[in-house]
Amino acid sequence: MSVQTGLERAASPRDIAVAPTAGKAKRRLGRTAKYVILIGFVIVVLMPVYVLIVTSLKPPSDVNPATSWGLPVRWPWEPAVDGGPTGFDNWTTAWSTLAAPIGRTFLLAIPASLISALLGSMNGFVLSRWRFPHADIVFTLILFGMFIPYQAIMTPLVQMKTSLGMPSDISTLIIVHIIFGLPICTLIFRNYYVSIPNELMEAARVDGAGMLTAYWRIVLPLSLPGFVVTIIWQFTSAWNDYLFALFLTNVQGGPVSLALVNLSQGAQLANYGAAMAGALIASVPTLLVYILLGKYFIGGLMSGSVKS
Repeated sequence: MSVQTGLERAASPRDIAVAPTAGKAKRRLGRTAKYVILIGFVIVVLMPVYVLIVTSLKPPSDVNPATSWGLPVRWPWEPAVDGGPTGFDNWTTAWSTLAAPIGRTFLLAIPASLISALLGSMNGFVLSRWRFPHADIVFTLILFGMFIPYQAIMTPLVQMKTSLGMPSDISTLIIVHIIFGLPICTLIFRNYYVSIPNELMEAARVDGAGMLTAYWRIVLPLSLPGFVVTIIWQFTSAWNDYLFALFLTNVQGGPVSLALVNLSQGAQLANYGAAMAGALIASVPTLLVYILLGKYFIGGLMSGSVKS
C-alpha cells in the first residue's frame, strides 16, 4: 500500500480545481472595488453639475441655498399660480443675455488657438532641429513666460494697451492670448518634434529640401497630434478666460465670461437660476471640444514623451 506524500496531496485534482476558482473570485472582487471607486469619483465630480441643473429649473422664488440639493417644487412646464416666472424663463434670460457674447468668444477662441498653435509649431521645429548658438537659452527664456503670474503683469499690460490705443474688444484679447499661449505651444511641439526620427530629416535633406520645405511638406503633415493638444488647450484657456477680459475689455465688447458675471448680478436680488442656466450654456462649447477630441488629447500629449 502506497503512502501519499505531502507533495502529492498538494497537487491533488481537488486543489488544482479550487486554485483557478479562487483566482477568479479575487479578480472579480478587485474589479468590483475598482468600479465602486470610479463610480464614487463620478458622483463627486457630477454633484456641482446636478446643483447647476436643478437650480436652473427653479423659479426665482424657489431658489434657496438651504434647499439647493432639492428638486424643483414646481417644474418649468407647470404654469405658475401667481403668473410669475418659471424655470424656463431662466434659460430664456440666460440665452438672450449670452447669445452675442458667445459669438464674440468664438471669434476669440478659434483664431487665438489656431494662430498660437501654428506659431508654436514653427518655434518648436526650429528649436528642435536647428542648433543655433544659445538655442537652449532662447528656449528657456520662452518657457519663462509660462511661469509669470498673470496678476503680476496686469498693470503694465493695461498701461501698454492704453498707450498704444488698442480697443477694448475681442481683437485685443486675440493678440494677448496668442502671445501668452506661445510658451506652452512651443514646449509641446518642441518635445513632439524631437521624437521625429533623424533619418526622415536626413532623407529630406538628401532630396534637396531646405529647412522650410522639410517643415511644410514633411513635418507639418505629421504634426496632427501636437495640433490637437495645443488647440484644445488654447481654445479652453481663451474660452474660460476672465482675468484678461476683465482688465482689457468691457461687457459690451467682451467675451462670455464677463457677460456671465453680469448675468448673476441683479439690481436688488441676484438671479441664481438664470446664472446657473448661463453657466451650463457657456460650458457647452468646451464640453463638446473635449467629447469630440478628448480621445486624441492624451495620445497627443504623450506622443513626444519617448524618443523614437
